[in-house]
Amino acid sequence: MSEYQYYEFLAIDSALDSAQMQELRRLSSRAHITPTSFVNTYEWGDFRGNPRRLMEQYFDAFLYLANWGTRRLMLRLPERLLDLPTVQRYCPTDIAATAWAKNGHVIIELTDESDDDVWDDEDGHGILASIISARADLAAGDLRLLYLAWLHTVSTGELDDEVEPPVPAGLAALNAPLRSLVDFIHIDQDLLAVAAQASPRQRQVKPTRAQLASWIQNLPIKDKDTAILRVMRGEDAHLRAELLRRYDGEAAPNPQAGSGRTVAELLDAAQARREHREHHEAQERERVRVRAERDAAAERDRRLDALAAEGENAWVRVIQLIETKKTSEYDAAVSLLRELHELAWREGEPDTFDKRLHDLRQRYANRPALLHRISQAGLPAGK
Repeated sequence: MSEYQYYEFLAIDSALDSAQMQELRRLSSRAHITPTSFVNTYEWGDFRGNPRRLMEQYFDAFLYLANWGTRRLMLRLPERLLDLPTVQRYCPTDIAATAWAKNGHVIIELTDESDDDVWDDEDGHGILASIISARADLAAGDLRLLYLAWLHTVSTGELDDEVEPPVPAGLAALNAPLRSLVDFIHIDQDLLAVAAQASPRQRQVKPTRAQLASWIQNLPIKDKDTAILRVMRGEDAHLRAELLRRYDGEAAPNPQAGSGRTVAELLDAAQARREHREHHEAQERERVRVRAERDAAAERDRRLDALAAEGENAWVRVIQLIETKKTSEYDAAVSLLRELHELAWREGEPDTFDKRLHDLRQRYANRPALLHRISQAGLPAGK
């Protein structure tokens, strides 16, 4: 298997300028670089840049994929939107899920090492696009991404038996970006289902136009001026998220209360659910197998009943097919002989069939292609 590595960086809040693009070009002559992205693949060699440093300096998102099983995802948000101590409650390790602050931003990094990953020529293109809108949801106060990061550390065995952090709402109904994240870092589905049992439903009611208008009217003039100035200066990447969080009374992320479950309790519950699910799936497979066998037996009986009704005409058809001297018709003749063999056993007349087959072999002893097919079909040698 040849080596494959995929690197993708995205600049979302602020586009790269020409000087920054030139700096990035020095890292790779082959990379596809635009004002909003840096993408490169390697089938030999390695990337000279440091993804963490590049995230601190230029980019808001990063995805890495290698065909030996390593997967990495990094997301960056301004500190005013993401409180580092809160993030570190969910990303407490150095490997599976970690977070740090730099240059006024908080950066989250998730890593998955699936040594037993079955590589199926997966291309990294499009994966980050399927996840990236979860970053905007996180900026708006949706902490499900952080909880999924913590759940990932649970599944990797990096945590001691500690109590889980606050459980956000909506884990049982993940949106498409979060579902893509679950798939990308291979979060155990049984563990996720068990964790979601302590997660309340998300509040679906959105403020009406009249409610928002009334709230805006009561904002201090200074705050309105500041917001308009940010829009005019192009600093509005997260302004909507900030204002909606303020509308909801959330100056900072405010997760639901913790459930009090420990890592060991979650893992035990996930194992119990897995065993129950696998038992149910095995029962269902057995029901399907029995039903398929019953249906096949009924179909075989109908087919043999029709063949029995033909009587001698069935053997006449065998001879007619052989006399065409066409290999495709030989196959059809042998198929019919196999059904006649089944019918003979059902009717308790296998000796009669064996004698007729022996006579058939003798009659067409000069047809090696036909005789070979009869032998390959497992039909008796005859007598």
